[in-house]
Amino acid sequence: MLRSLILGAIFLGAAGAAQAREEVRLWHALSGSQATALERLAQRFNAAQKEYRVQVSYRGALEATFAQALALRRNAAAPHIVQIHESITDDLVAEQLIVPLWQAMVVARQSFDGRVVRAVGGAFTDARGRLLALPYASTTPVLYYNRDALRHAKIVPASPPATWYKLPEALAALAEAGSACPFTTASPASVLVENMSAWHNQEFATQDNGFEGEGTRLAFNDRLMVRWVAMLSTWRKSGYFVYARRGGEAETRFATGECALLASSSESYPALRARVKFDLGVAPLPYYDDFDDAPQNTLAGGAAFWLLSGRPLQDYRGAARFLAFLARPEIQAEWQASTGFVPFTPAAYELAQRRGYYLRQPGDEIAARQLAGKLPAEESRPPRIADRRRILGIIDEELEAAWTGAKPPLEALNAAVARGNELLSGARH
Repeated sequence: MLRSLILGAIFLGAAGAAQAREEVRLWHALSGSQATALERLAQRFNAAQKEYRVQVSYRGALEATFAQALALRRNAAAPHIVQIHESITDDLVAEQLIVPLWQAMVVARQSFDGRVVRAVGGAFTDARGRLLALPYASTTPVLYYNRDALRHAKIVPASPPATWYKLPEALAALAEAGSACPFTTASPASVLVENMSAWHNQEFATQDNGFEGEGTRLAFNDRLMVRWVAMLSTWRKSGYFVYARRGGEAETRFATGECALLASSSESYPALRARVKFDLGVAPLPYYDDFDDAPQNTLAGGAAFWLLSGRPLQDYRGAARFLAFLARPEIQAEWQASTGFVPFTPAAYELAQRRGYYLRQPGDEIAARQLAGKLPAEESRPPRIADRRRILGIIDEELEAAWTGAKPPLEALNAAVARGNELLSGARH
């Protein structure tokens, strides 16, 4: 009888201790292998300590996830951590909808192992360079290519040229060898306008790309972009460039072997490796070599893990501890391998390099080098402008007008800037 009581007391004590673990809720918009990778990391964190239990929950698209979280803010059932897109960083801060990550880390006595790559963390920092959120789902565009198609076109070596001036030769050879789609791109406004501007250290918007705040105006209708959009229009007429209108169309046409070259997000690398049946290559985005600063750096776009405000600061200690766990170099290195997202500290990149990971998957190193090769300049910082996603939609519409012949390239670019600036003016009133 006594033995049963003792065993029962031990069992109840253990159960009570388990129940006493503080719950940390994380809401995200990841799917497939990326969601699985995040769930596994949460399980590892839960198994490694006894104070906190992280519960990971998929809540749909980014906009829906944020809307649900916002509706519950200040409610006990609200998530501590929410995945939110970078485009509304300024609104989140101005309306005090988030707890700055650096502040929660100080209270929790947590820190990151090493500094943050400025081209990755720049979209999520305050004026003093302190992290507002964890840039854990960041990507940058790279150039994917079909080595088998290039070999068939007798392009030696079977890789694309480094500059846009030399690329037409390769595209012509591909077309002559029977390719109906030598080159295509995903997300044209982001890949071909925002990132091309940064890659050449050219201004996308005034006021240091919006970092100086008031009075920011779009300014990408310059010499670089007029030349670039006009060149793509010429390539389209020659059959070198195929414009993919729908989301996912460009990557599908590349994955099936129809298109030989694809400009798209580094996030796509793991999925493409698993999907394609040809010899897949990855190269840096080409550049114009008559721009003195090119190549500069590309931009790290995507969503981050933010701390939703509404609780006393000490209630974020578990969340801060989990985010510090995610920031460990070895965890970041694993995360890149399974998701395609870039590491955000040099320590994580260097660890993957020492382990020989980039020898096995050199494509993943391309993205990291594009971001970390040079410190961002004022013109190559990630744009911090209001209504950025709507502005990118406007740019996509005007690019389509240029590439379908509805407008000359300069007229299309001027229209994109004028419409975007009208939107910015409305946001300031």
